[in-house]
Amino acid sequence: MKRINQYKKLFSVEKDIELKTLKTTYRNLIKEWHPDKFQDSDAKREEAELQSRTIIDGYHFLVSIAPETLAANMEAYTETITNSGIADFDHKGLVLEITFLDGTTYEYFGVTKPIFRKMVNSNKLNRFAKRTIYPNYIYRKSKKALQEV
Repeated sequence: MKRINQYKKLFSVEKDIELKTLKTTYRNLIKEWHPDKFQDSDAKREEAELQSRTIIDGYHFLVSIAPETLAANMEAYTETITNSGIADFDHKGLVLEITFLDGTTYEYFGVTKPIFRKMVNSNKLNRFAKRTIYPNYIYRKSKKALQEV
């Protein structure tokens, strides 16, 4: 959640993420912080490089959790959570990463340790996830894919 809030603050997003507004803000921020605007010897150039990387990462991250993006990918997501079991999962901070048997991986944001413990201790993992995780947390498809041995 910290990451989401940090990027929303960077892009001045109040509530819902609108792709058109996000794109406009992204372009304006990149124009302002593009490293090529500064001379090689300028101390601001290094800061601009770091800031531009943060802007690019933030843009891609916010696009991946935008309602329009989620709606466009809803069919594939529903297919995965309905028909594919959980192959692996990992919890770091408030992010739960679930890898499904079909090879796709999704990150769920804001999952607390007590909820994760309940999931681990559940005798029906898929059922618990369908009732507690999938409908209640912000998610995005992760680039990580299940690697076959």
